[in-house]
This record gives sequence, structure tokens and C-alpha cells, in this order.
Amino acid sequence: MHSALRLLAGVFVMASSLTAFGAAPGDAKSFVYVSNADDGDIDGYALDQTTGALTPLGETKAGPKVMPMTISPDKRHLYAVVRSEPFAVLTYAIDPASGALRQEATAPLPDSMAYISTDATGRFLFTASYGGNKVAVSPIDADGLVKAEAGQVIPTGKNAHAIRADRSSRFVYATNLGSDQIVQFRFDAATGRLTPNDPPVAKTAAGDGPRHPVLSPDDKHLYVLCELSGNVLHFAVDQDKGTLTLLDSTGTVPAEAGLVPGTPPGAPAGDKPKIWAADLQATPDGRFLYATERTTSRIALLSVDPASGKPTYVTNYATETQPRGIRIDASGTWLVASGEKSDRLSVYRINKADGSLVPAGRYPVGRDANWVEIVDLP
Repeated sequence: MHSALRLLAGVFVMASSLTAFGAAPGDAKSFVYVSNADDGDIDGYALDQTTGALTPLGETKAGPKVMPMTISPDKRHLYAVVRSEPFAVLTYAIDPASGALRQEATAPLPDSMAYISTDATGRFLFTASYGGNKVAVSPIDADGLVKAEAGQVIPTGKNAHAIRADRSSRFVYATNLGSDQIVQFRFDAATGRLTPNDPPVAKTAAGDGPRHPVLSPDDKHLYVLCELSGNVLHFAVDQDKGTLTLLDSTGTVPAEAGLVPGTPPGAPAGDKPKIWAADLQATPDGRFLYATERTTSRIALLSVDPASGKPTYVTNYATETQPRGIRIDASGTWLVASGEKSDRLSVYRINKADGSLVPAGRYPVGRDANWVEIVDLP
């Protein structure tokens, strides 16, 4: 029943979009993909760059608990992780004209992986396992397909939540929510091997729960959203060594929200509503950061000082229920937000002067919509 209603809603929105904006899916050069964990599929949309309107493209089968996704650097493939057994990463070819996805490969993963990304060369895939306390590196074939099992699996501290490489493909960072640390690696882009940096970790305050990282456009600053404190940590990145130095911490959840810090895994939960931060994204120019908080279902806006890189909290906006994922398009004009407990997807226009968000539309989406990716084609 849910799929039928979603299809009917999608047909209605598509017809409305075609009538109002005169844009067919084949005309679009920007596509949005949302993974629906409970439906086991990926919703596709064409994004109208002028209006922000989304035209549904339909659903693509993936597997139960499909969650994290990433786009290849050459924008030809979408990689999606299935977090139900057998754990796997699926490679989809992206049709540049229609945005349609076609599965081309499947490869095993060593655990249920909560995050996925690639290096800048597009030759290696990084994954992080929250429950398995590990990160892994898988090879990507010359044709962009992931076919082989991970070539390297590395134990980390507790709850490895995310892993990202810098744009030089020399350094890699993995957040450990349960150990309150960022693991620092050196990366050999020729062999795909990770080795510990010196020092191997950068510690955060106890109870922060570092979750999602974002690098500044020049790779000189690393920002990390903490799930349990809601703080955005600002690190300076040593350009020669790749090591991190904590500079400051900025709250994203105002006191009037009435939330207390979240509790680490295994700790007594208590009965007060808790901070439950999720995703962090930056505009392409690095001037603004956006962070989601799931208990209050809001998106926080932070401005970034261009000289020091220091973030400052500005305000927050109501959004879809329990927002897990957000993405910003390559032009820095549109932000798309999904909610795990919502049956809609929200699009916002970003005011490039002050970073404020202006609602531009809501669209049907599947169950447990948790991850958003946007590909912008020339």
C-alpha cells in the first residue's frame, strides 16, 4: 500500500512539475538520490536548478537497510551500502541524461558499515562500522565498479561512525563516537593502504561523541559534528603532516530546546530528552555549515569566519521529522533534507548572502529516508 501511494504521489508531483516548470527529467543535469532503509530502495529525483523543484524518477531496488551512499569523483557511479546481511556495497551507473540508476556490481563488506566515501582519485572506497569498531578500504576498478572484498580492515576505537579523505588523498580521518576521538591516518593513493599518523588520534572532550566530519574547501580546517553534545568541533589541519589541532567548539543546540547531552552507547539513558545530532554539511565556498538534530527535528545554521575558519551559531530551522541526512548541490543554491520518520523530502533555497534557508518544496519519499546524495552534471 505504501509503495502504491508513493507512486501515485510521485505521478502527481511529476505532472505538476512538468506543467509548472516545463522541465522533463531528461532535461535536468542535477539528480537527487535518497536511500530508504525500510523500503530497501533508492528514490531518484531530477532537480530543477532554477526553481528547486524535484521531479520523481522512481525507485531503484537495493536491499533491506540500504543507508549510506556516495557519488564517485567522476560522477558516473553511485555507491550504496546495505547494512543487512549479507553486508554489501552496490555500484550503480548513473545515466547522465535521465538520472536512472543501473546496478553494475556487488561486493562484500566486512561488517554493517555506517558511512561510505571515496578518495579523490576514485580508486578506493572507505567504509566505517559503528557496531564493528572498524574501518575498511575496498578497491575500485578502473571502470568505477567495486567488485572485490576490502583489501584492508583496521580496528579502531569504539563506534567508528564516519571516514573521509582529504582532497590530496594523503590523509584520512575516522570519527569514533564511543571513544571520543578522531583517528588520523596517512594514505598511500598508489596502494590504497592506510597507516597510523603520528599521533594516531586526536581526542575530543568526554561525552562529545564525534560523528560526521567536513573539510573546508582548502583542507586547512576539519569540522566534526558531535552526536551527543551537538557541538561542532573545529580543528586546524597541519598541511604537511595531516594532523589535527582542536581550536574551538561551537554549540548547535540552543538552551531553549530543553535538551540534555546524549548518553554514550551502553550508558544509562535517563528520562530527559537528549541531543541527537546527525549530519553536517558545508556550502561549496565553505562560508556556511548546516547541522541536523533529530530530537527537535531542526537544522542549525553556522557562519564561518573566512580568515580564521571559526564557526558561529546563527539560528535553526524546523525540518522533516528526525532529520538524518542533508546535502547541498554543487552551486551552493539548494539544500535537500530527509527525515527518518517523515514521508516527505524538503528542499530549501540557500540565501548566499547570509546562509538562511527558504523552503522551496516538499516531495514524497520512502520509509526511513536517511541518506541524501546530489550529483551535478555539466
